[in-house]
Amino acid sequence: MSRTQNLRQNVVNQMIDGIIKGHIRSPLPSQAGLAEMYNISRTTVRHTLTHLHQRGVLEKVKDDYVILRMPLAEDGFECMSHSLDEQGKLFEKAFYQMINQKQLRAGDSFTELQLSRAVNVSPVVVREFLLRFSRFDLIDNVRRGQWSMKKFDQNYAEQLFELRQMLETHALSRFINLPAQDSRWLQAKELLNRHRELRDTISDNYRLFSQLDRDFHTLILSAANNPFFNQSLEIISVIFHFHYQWDETDLKQRNIIAIEEHMAILSALICRSDQEAARELHRHLDTAKQSMIRSIKQDAC
Repeated sequence: MSRTQNLRQNVVNQMIDGIIKGHIRSPLPSQAGLAEMYNISRTTVRHTLTHLHQRGVLEKVKDDYVILRMPLAEDGFECMSHSLDEQGKLFEKAFYQMINQKQLRAGDSFTELQLSRAVNVSPVVVREFLLRFSRFDLIDNVRRGQWSMKKFDQNYAEQLFELRQMLETHALSRFINLPAQDSRWLQAKELLNRHRELRDTISDNYRLFSQLDRDFHTLILSAANNPFFNQSLEIISVIFHFHYQWDETDLKQRNIIAIEEHMAILSALICRSDQEAARELHRHLDTAKQSMIRSIKQDAC
């Protein structure tokens, strides 16, 4: 089975599970919303919707898909990746999706067997991933085979931001000194255009910002040409891009502000204004830090 076909079948299974558990309700979110929710392409979303429509689970009403009946196990697939490496990549994406969709929250407990069945991968794959992920101190190994999601406090957030500021400030200084012919200058211009496009439709598409945010910070950190910097993106992704432990009541407004701050940094970079770019980056990181601290305090109430 090809990787693409395996991904599509697993997404079908995950969406069926989401409908059964009530995480996905009728009418379904837009295709763009589902793509962001499951961290997949819109093409994969369309294949999934088409399959569930053909099975009679969904019905298309104008531009929306509505749930016609609750899905059954036979509406999905019995699929398993052929290699442990493929299963590992599949489970990593699914684990982050569970956080993004609030299926895994701070304080929740779960077993390796539960997760392996939910994603249809080997329990060995699940255990290896969780052991690696545990180094970020966001999950606890309660006993063999059982884990729990931890809450992080203000001190954890401030330490994380201290690391983030050091890494990105250094990477930004390296970006300014990239040769004129470096492809990342063109990428910066393209990224600025993508920000403008999303800003114009932000009211309906504010949840699409998470991928744009990841691409922005990935581009900045890439200028350091340091693989250890790139690895730091993993934990930043969990907390910032997948909204771990975030209060979402003002998510739209936060994303609107972040888009404007990104654009200010990119514009300064493209104009080779290093002091302005550094100043705007510090302002952006401080805004994100204060937002996270407010969210943590609200969650503690």
